Amino acid sequence: MKKTYQLNDIVEMKKPHPCGENRWKVIRMGMDIRIKCQGCEHSVLVPRKKFETKLKRVIQSAD
Repeated sequence: MKKTYQLNDIVEMKKPHPCGENRWKVIRMGMDIRIKCQGCEHSVLVPRKKFETKLKRVIQSAD
């Protein structure tokens, strides 16, 4: 099953961020995906393949 996500979606990852938050906003898409923690505003650049395996679900779609 392919999960569909797009720019500005709020997603939940399998592991929470060290700050305790598990909601991330997709802020850049390309070969790598940049996601921003909704708790502490820290952003992380993740390779697309790794992002797709670690993605649990899309909480809130951008549209």
